[in-house]
Amino acid sequence: MDIRKIKKLIELLEDSGLSEIEIKEGEESIRLSRNTAVSMAPALPAPSVAQPVQPVSTVTAEMAPEASTVPSLPAGQTVVAPMVGTFYRASAPGAQPFAEVGQTVKKGDTLCIIEAMKMMNPIESDLDGTVAAILINNGEPVEYGQPLFVIQ
Repeated sequence: MDIRKIKKLIELLEDSGLSEIEIKEGEESIRLSRNTAVSMAPALPAPSVAQPVQPVSTVTAEMAPEASTVPSLPAGQTVVAPMVGTFYRASAPGAQPFAEVGQTVKKGDTLCIIEAMKMMNPIESDLDGTVAAILINNGEPVEYGQPLFVIQ
């Protein structure tokens, strides 16, 4: 293999986000890879992922001050996210939202859609009432159990 080709491959590897290149031409082959210590560094935080179980309780304790801001929300029943996904107020961009603040809804009416794993899941009202607050913006990610709406 020509040294100029090898130099070009090295440049390609450096300029790209690739960590490894392997080229075969006939019976000749060359394999170039970046420093493997760098690629192993992300594996080190994995054990620390198991350790944040303790800080999660700390996070929930820190969320208690945020809970003190919840009383500023209107009184009523809170509709929470039944899954992790992306919150959408309408069926398509530019379409009319399913629910607006002040709108009267009945049990079974669609309030929003949560997209999870490319599936659109309609979230329905559990009760009759008026939408008092929408607690999340369109297109934002939501967590399981996260409050979405307040219905009076």
